[in-house]
Amino acid sequence: MINLYRKTALIEGVSYLILLFIAMPLKYIFNISEAVKYFGWIHGVLFLVFAVVLLAAAIKYKWSLKRIAIYLIGSVLPFVPFYLDKSLKKEYDIQ
Repeated sequence: MINLYRKTALIEGVSYLILLFIAMPLKYIFNISEAVKYFGWIHGVLFLVFAVVLLAAAIKYKWSLKRIAIYLIGSVLPFVPFYLDKSLKKEYDIQ
């Protein structure tokens, strides 16, 4: 379950970076609004999947509400999911 959570969080984190640093500049600099429309939709679906997997992992590993909140807040801050993944790898001794 921890590997599923990690992979989901990383994919969701990458989709957020694509939305912020590729799709939004395409929309606001080059007036290509379709980029935000499609990447925003993809990111939204991935965020919902992330939230479900986070809840499942939280139940399985008995994570505190504080930890769940940190992971949720971290998911909407650029690059934070990658830092959290590193700490999870260390905590669960994953190679």
